[in-house]
Amino acid sequence: MGDGRRHIGTAERRDRLALRQRLAGPFRAGSPEEVAGSLVALHGTDPATVHLAVGARLADAAKTVGGTERALYEEGTLVRMHGMRHTVFVFPTELTAVVHASTGRTVAAKERATLLKNMAEAGAPDAAWLTEVEESTLAALARRGQATAAELARDEPRLKERFVYAAGKRYEGVHTVSTRLLKVLGVEGKVVRGRPLGSWTSSQFRWAPAPPHPELDPAKAQAELLRRWLAACGPATEDDLKWWTGWRVTEVRRALAAIGAEAVSLDEGTGYVVAGDAGPVAGPAEPWAALLPALDPTAMGWRQRDWYLAPELRPMLFDRSGNVGPTVWWNGRVVGGWAQRADGEIVWRVLDGAGVGHEAETAVAAEAERLASWVATTRVTPRFRTPLERELSA
Repeated sequence: MGDGRRHIGTAERRDRLALRQRLAGPFRAGSPEEVAGSLVALHGTDPATVHLAVGARLADAAKTVGGTERALYEEGTLVRMHGMRHTVFVFPTELTAVVHASTGRTVAAKERATLLKNMAEAGAPDAAWLTEVEESTLAALARRGQATAAELARDEPRLKERFVYAAGKRYEGVHTVSTRLLKVLGVEGKVVRGRPLGSWTSSQFRWAPAPPHPELDPAKAQAELLRRWLAACGPATEDDLKWWTGWRVTEVRRALAAIGAEAVSLDEGTGYVVAGDAGPVAGPAEPWAALLPALDPTAMGWRQRDWYLAPELRPMLFDRSGNVGPTVWWNGRVVGGWAQRADGEIVWRVLDGAGVGHEAETAVAAEAERLASWVATTRVTPRFRTPLERELSA
C-alpha cells in the first residue's frame, strides 16, 4: 500500500480466525479456560451457548460439560457476569476487574438511576429504603453462598415489593424489587450468575457474590480489554471495536492509542491489530469445518461480517433483533446452519449459494457426529430462534 500499511485480505483473516478462535482441529483447546482466554468472552445470555461454544473448540469434546461446570461453579476460574453492551458473558475470572471498570460502571450508574426513577414514578419507597434492602440482600447472599431470588426474598421480604412500571403506557407492567435490584447489582459487579437450577441448558439460575476485584482506572481497563480483544479478533475496524465494546468512538480511539495499535489495510478500509501483529499468519494445513451455536462469539464478533458471512445468507441465520442462530462453517466462512430435533438428532444444511462440495459436506457431517456424541440426551433449543433453525428442528 502507498501509505506503508500492510493489506490483510479475506483469506488471511479467515486463517487468523481458524487459529485464534480455536476452530480448526490442530488449534483446539485443552480446557474451557483456554477457550475463554482465547476468545476473551463467551456470550452467556443463552446458558447453552457457553457449553456449545466450548465444546466446538475443545480437543476432547467429551470433557465439555464437566470441565465447564468445574470452571464456572467449583474452581471459579470462569465467571458469568454482565459486560459489554449490557450483555451477560462468561469471562476468565482474572478479567472481572477489567470488564467492570471498562464497561460496567457507566452502565451501572444508568441502571440504578433508572430503577430509582421508575420506583419514584410508581410511588414506591425511596433510595434510602433501596439501600437498606440492597445491604440486607448482599448480607443474606454472603451467608448462603449461592441463592435464588426466591430464597433471598425469604431472608429479605422487602425484595417481594412490587411497583407499576410505565403506568398508562402501552408497555405498562409490574416489576418486583428483586428482579430489578439483582440486575442492578449484577451490572455493578456485586453479584454474578451462579449454578443453574437444572441442567447446563437451564435459564433458571442462582445468584452468587462476585469475586473480589480491585477498582481499576477506567481508561487503563479499556486499553487492556481492547488489547486482549484485538489479539484474539484483529484485524478489526473502528466500527467493529465500537460495536463490540459499546463504547463511544472517542473511547475506542483513546484505547487504540494507549496500546500502540498498528493500522492495516482491509477490504473494508482501515483496520487495527495489536503492536507487532501485522505480519503474515499461517493458517491450517488442512481444510476444516465447525458447528457453532447461536450467539457464538465468532459469528457475533465483528459488526462488519461480509468477509466471513455472505449477505444473502443472513436472512435465514439471524432473528429480527440481529441475534445469530446456529451456524455451519467451512474454511473460515459461514455456509449454513444446524439444529437439534426433538428426538435428539443433529441436522444441518448448507445454504444455496454457499458453493461448497463433497469434501465440505463430509467434514460437516463428522462435526455433527462429534457434537451429538457429547450433547447425548440433552435437548438444546436456542433462546433466540432463527428461520433456518426453526425449519430444521421441525
